Parts: sequence; C-alpha cells; structure tokens
Amino acid sequence: MGLIIYLDGRFVGEDEAVVSVFDHGLLYGDGVFEGIRAYEGRVFRLQAHIERFFESARSIMLDIGMPPEGVLEMVLETLRRNGLRDAYIRLVATRGRGDLGLDPCKCPRATIFCIAAQIQLYPESLYEQGLEVITAATQRNTVNTVNPRIKSLNYLNSVLAKIEAKLAGVPEAIFLSSEGYVTECTGDNVFIVKKGRVLTPPSYLGLLEGVTRNAVLELAAKLGYPAVEAVFTRHDLYIADECFLTGTAAEMIPVVKVDARPIGDGKPGPVTRELLQEFRQLAAVDGPEIFPAAGKTAAATTRRAGARKSGRPGK
Repeated sequence: MGLIIYLDGRFVGEDEAVVSVFDHGLLYGDGVFEGIRAYEGRVFRLQAHIERFFESARSIMLDIGMPPEGVLEMVLETLRRNGLRDAYIRLVATRGRGDLGLDPCKCPRATIFCIAAQIQLYPESLYEQGLEVITAATQRNTVNTVNPRIKSLNYLNSVLAKIEAKLAGVPEAIFLSSEGYVTECTGDNVFIVKKGRVLTPPSYLGLLEGVTRNAVLELAAKLGYPAVEAVFTRHDLYIADECFLTGTAAEMIPVVKVDARPIGDGKPGPVTRELLQEFRQLAAVDGPEIFPAAGKTAAATTRRAGARKSGRPGK
C-alpha cells in the first residue's frame, strides 16, 4: 500500500499526487519547504517549523492560502492517515502553476503538499563512531543573493557541495562564506566545542537557523555549557575539541575528521555524547501528539508542549 499525500486540499494516493509541469516550483525553484520529524507519537517542535515555513513564504511574497493552524493540523492529519508515529515530514508550498515566464504574478494560487514517510540519513554506526567531512570549494550563497535563511526550493548550491563531498568519499561538506567563515553544511548546522564552550555560527553569516540547532543551544545552556553564536574559520574547526552537526534529518551526529584532520582525539567527545542523549530525550516529549486522547486538540497539545519547555503551566 502506498503513501497518502496531502495535495491542495485533498488526501490522495502517492500515484495521484502530481503537480503541473508549469508549476514554478519545478521550473524555477520558486517555493519554500520544511523538513519535520515525528518521534514516538509527537511532532518535534512543529510550531517552530510552521512559523519558519510562513516566514520563508513571507520573505518571497508567497501566499500559502492557509492559516498556520490549518497547516499544523494538515501535517498531523497526514501522519494519522498514514498511521505513522515516527516519521520524516516534508511540507512544501510552491508558487503554483503559471506559464513559462518568470513573472510570479502569472501564478494565481500556491500549490501545497505534505509527505510523511521514513528516512535514515546516516547509519546508526556513524552516531557512535562519528563521520568525516570536508570543507567545500563551493561557497555558501550570500545573504544578498538567495538568502539561506529562506528555506527555499532552490537547493542547487547545496547539491553542488554535496557532489564535492561524494567525490571526496565523505557524506557531507561544510560551506564557507565568501570571507572564509564557517557557515553550515549542505543540510545541517555546524557546532564545535572548545574548552567547554559550545559554538555555532550566527545566522547573519548566511545560514538557516535550524530548529534542531536552536534546541541544542538551549540544551547546552541547561547543562551548564556556555552556548553562543560565534564567527569562526577552518582553523577553529581543525583545533576544536569536538565537532558535531544538527539537522532535522540528521538529528545530531558527531564529526571526527574535517579535511583529513582528526578532531580532538578522533572520537565523539563527551559533550557531544551528553547533548545527543539529552536531545533524544527532548525529541520524544516536545511537540503535539499525533493521536491525542479524546477531547484533546492539536492546539492544546502544542500549548502543553510549549509550557513544558518554558516551565510555565499550560492554559
């Protein structure tokens, strides 16, 4: 039995889930998306993902045609119809069908769809052993071109860097800015640990402000590690005590070698291991329930999840 996909107001089988060849998402990468994760019957920080989805759409002047509450419920219903408690969700809004020209005004309404399926970006062994990465010759888009803070459908910049990684025989590549500062990977944020401090590049350099990234910054501070956004270069990568990546699909994974240079002792470090354990515990409880008990709404479970995170009583 195939997947059930949400597409423009209907739930259809995956063979029926088709978009026009005139869709500007296909022709020009004109649209936005979110990658979201469900763990043990909850959708991790779904509200934060929905907010970022609408921020990306607003930045490119794309009218999604649904309110945030409607999109949130649509994501949950897609999971329910597929009977999924643990899943990767891809939420997409394109400019919609237009003509062969660039003019977005020729697209009368957006196309929106949601896919819920399974994903495993890396084998479990790499979470124990760590992975090797390179820094890419391809530079990250600058903020005054296609700003990486917009989670757009145009990922060719990342695809080119991913090709570099594959040709080098490693699974991932780190982007540098035009000034040589570390920004992010093709699909993940980058962290280093140095003398007990947890550092990640600031979003103004040109990188996506990841939902998992922000959760790990919160966890590090909670555990007593100074957690800050800081500018750093390849030199800082090479001399770091630890390094790890965060992302919705990757979750949180150690890096043990960058550009053939071992990081620390060449093994996942203690801070990384502690944060990974804490993150996995958080992911199982932080987010609305997919199959709430009778009388509980998705909005209510979202509020309760937020209250748990902030320490405030739910209303």
